[in-house]
Amino acid sequence: MTGRPTGKDVARVAGVSQATVSLVFSGAAAHRVSGPTRERVLAAAAELGYAPQAAGRQLRLGRTGLLLLAVPNILGPFFARVLAGAQAEAERDGLAVVVSSGWDHATLARAARSGQYDGLLICSPDDGQLGDDLPDALPTVFLDADPALAAGHPRRRIQELDVGGGMAAAVTHLRALGHTRLGHLRSVESAHTFRARQAGFEAAAEGAEVVEVGVSVNGGLEAARAAARTLLASGAPQDRPRAVVCDDDVVAAGVYHVAAELGLRIPDELSVVGIDNIVAAALFAPALTTVDLPGERLGAAGVRLLAAIGAAGDADIDTAAGADRVGPAPDPLPTALIVRGSTAPDPER
Repeated sequence: MTGRPTGKDVARVAGVSQATVSLVFSGAAAHRVSGPTRERVLAAAAELGYAPQAAGRQLRLGRTGLLLLAVPNILGPFFARVLAGAQAEAERDGLAVVVSSGWDHATLARAARSGQYDGLLICSPDDGQLGDDLPDALPTVFLDADPALAAGHPRRRIQELDVGGGMAAAVTHLRALGHTRLGHLRSVESAHTFRARQAGFEAAAEGAEVVEVGVSVNGGLEAARAAARTLLASGAPQDRPRAVVCDDDVVAAGVYHVAAELGLRIPDELSVVGIDNIVAAALFAPALTTVDLPGERLGAAGVRLLAAIGAAGDADIDTAAGADRVGPAPDPLPTALIVRGSTAPDPER
């Protein structure tokens, strides 16, 4: 082991789950963890020199040591990155992260009111009314979400990503290469993140010839292939877009498949740009130009915001002093265009 020990290290040495370590250090172990197990955890912590941070202890308003991370689809590579970042940050404070995937809003609201969790992280929600169903007392951070969800709620914060800026950078890159006929495989999901991407696209594509086709980014590769086929195989070849912007990298993979079916060479005859920068993006042939969304940083930032809400104190968080300790909403996390081999100048220019 290198660096500062974490709750995960303690769990490994003690031969227990990370949740058990969290219970022991949260003070909630009396009726849920046996005496011998508790002693084994404490002995392992002493051996490793482990102690949870103060912010983590203050966060545990419910004393369970558990955080709930709700994501639309855990199979989505971006959400796996968010989970990894949240888990790593939570471990520093002796907390554990439980993930839910695809829960409807009623189920999520019931979980939030159950008393099982000390904080709630909700990533890329698709409904602006979701906040109305959540308990006001539970510290909640919305990730990559509409700022309106936290308005007027002292125990809620938003951590945004600059997805609109990332999309604008992608389109600007294509236009700098001379592309004026653009295809856009646009998400049909209603999440704030896709509205922001659309706004960024429209601002950067002004004056260009644009053909848009809707696609469900939660539909996987088959939905992506179907949308790409509609975009590229319909109409006369001379009217086909020579550059395609995709609302995520899995959708871009569908474009690669259909381009191969049609005999279109990337990037010589068709430039492709995605968003997310999933691990596989560099393995595409050619490697995919894409916008990096820092999912790990997003998850970690959400846990730190939860800690700040907890540290403000339950008694006075509704006062000006309590709000000052939590601080204003942080700036959006920056995104970055990663230029690889899937984009080239428009061959007709």
